[in-house]
Amino acid sequence: MSTALRDKNLSSLDGQEYDVLIVGGGINGAVSAAALAGKGVRVALIDRGDFASGVSSNSSNLAWGGIKYLETLEFLLVNKLCRSRNELMRAYPATVKEIRFFTTIQRGFRFWSFFVFLGSVLYWLMGRCKTRAPRYLSPKAIKKLEPEINTSRAAGGLEYSDCYLYDNDARFVFSFIRRALDMGCVAANYVNLEQATRRDGSWDCRLRDCESDEIYSLRARVVVNACGPWVDSLNTMLGVETQYRHLFSKGIHLIVDRVTDSRRVLTFFASDGRLFFLIPMGPKTCIGTTDTPVSDPSVGVTAQDRQFVLDNVNQLIDLREPIREEDVIAERVGVRPLAVTGSQGATDWVQLSRKHEIESNSELAHISIFGGKLTDCLNVGEEIVDAVAALGITVPKPKADWYGEPRGSVKSLFMQQASQLGLDEMTDPGSSEPLSERFWRRYGEAAFQLLDRIREAPHSVELLIEHAEYTRCEIELTARREMVVRLEDFMRRRSKIEQVVRAEDIRSAPGLVEASQILFGDAAPERLQEYLAAVDGGAKTSEEEVAPL
Repeated sequence: MSTALRDKNLSSLDGQEYDVLIVGGGINGAVSAAALAGKGVRVALIDRGDFASGVSSNSSNLAWGGIKYLETLEFLLVNKLCRSRNELMRAYPATVKEIRFFTTIQRGFRFWSFFVFLGSVLYWLMGRCKTRAPRYLSPKAIKKLEPEINTSRAAGGLEYSDCYLYDNDARFVFSFIRRALDMGCVAANYVNLEQATRRDGSWDCRLRDCESDEIYSLRARVVVNACGPWVDSLNTMLGVETQYRHLFSKGIHLIVDRVTDSRRVLTFFASDGRLFFLIPMGPKTCIGTTDTPVSDPSVGVTAQDRQFVLDNVNQLIDLREPIREEDVIAERVGVRPLAVTGSQGATDWVQLSRKHEIESNSELAHISIFGGKLTDCLNVGEEIVDAVAALGITVPKPKADWYGEPRGSVKSLFMQQASQLGLDEMTDPGSSEPLSERFWRRYGEAAFQLLDRIREAPHSVELLIEHAEYTRCEIELTARREMVVRLEDFMRRRSKIEQVVRAEDIRSAPGLVEASQILFGDAAPERLQEYLAAVDGGAKTSEEEVAPL
């Protein structure tokens, strides 16, 4: 059952003392836990919701070097992000993949189209030429290569390379949580930090299990606040004053049936001047994003947000029928937490940097992580290790590796065994890739367990939910290893089923009942009804008014 691992970890938290307690299981907390655990630090991690249930599951699914920051002359940031992107490509070749971005520049844009192309050449050079070279495109070439693009007002365009996540952002974040667990971290989702008090050089922490309301306690020498948009509120609760704080920018994406057969990211500048993407997502297309100042990190998609995206895509793409609201399969919404100093305002809103800041309080042994991007996550992990060491925590294995896919010899052995089993011949005809590639990318060394299961029960390789590329044996493995507490954790974050399958198809899927039984055992009926009620009530995210800063 999927809660067994969590129950074990909750027991391991209670009454124990750790070097570091990390609060927040988004990308910043996940890499911090993986880096610290990998280098031998005794670390615990909690999140009051599911892992990656906030900002880290609502991104554009891109790992990119930040080409747009060239416009604001943030060359050091772009250089750093390009290096980080290249390292992600090297360390995660099955997950972080190069993809071409196809950009159209409209007449009257603030820069001449060829000048934008020259910027892409500079970007390529700053990326150490690790991707394919950019090229300039005339309006005629754009129309020939991508007939769906409306070129009536196009001045020209360009094609360049960046990277994207083959699965989804939340799955990538969980890979760091799983890596941390494998290296000794004790982590639990749906656990809230109710109170933390400094006493005798440590933090006395009171935790509450959000599922059972049971209270746990632990001591930690250092607390790392990795709560993303909620960093400021936790610091206020703990009485920690900081130089930095957050401003919030809301971004949304709409997911629809595939708009074009192209495997490129189609890139435009929306009517408000910011970058606007059509991103391939298997058989679907993810469209966005917006950039709206808000005062609260708890946000939803408004009718205005939705219409902005629809109006822009219908203006920029030539389709037989315009994309309508009823064509939307799923929506993604989150806030970008932007790190600013206490006195800094938002007069240049879109110009605000997306770089992260790490602030330590040596007197309180407390660290806050402000801002950040998925692309720069490996740097965050390393910087947290340095910050923890500076607070007096011994790092036993400072040079140890803590990220990346298993070494090539392990993959070769897996592929050999998969071939001997005839795994790829068992792939469902509707699947987008062979089972061997999918199993390896999602589970790494744990994929050997899938081969063992298929040998003993060949039927376990069958898909459980139509249009969703998850087999019975994968869900069994998920139940043991991925700490799924609610069905949404699996349907939206460990997988992306909820984001590519319509709600009515999910509800009618016969395999959903069996998947729930595998994940939750006797609690399956309750968890299934809980999830279906949320699906019925959340076909469109509740409307909310945009509160200006």
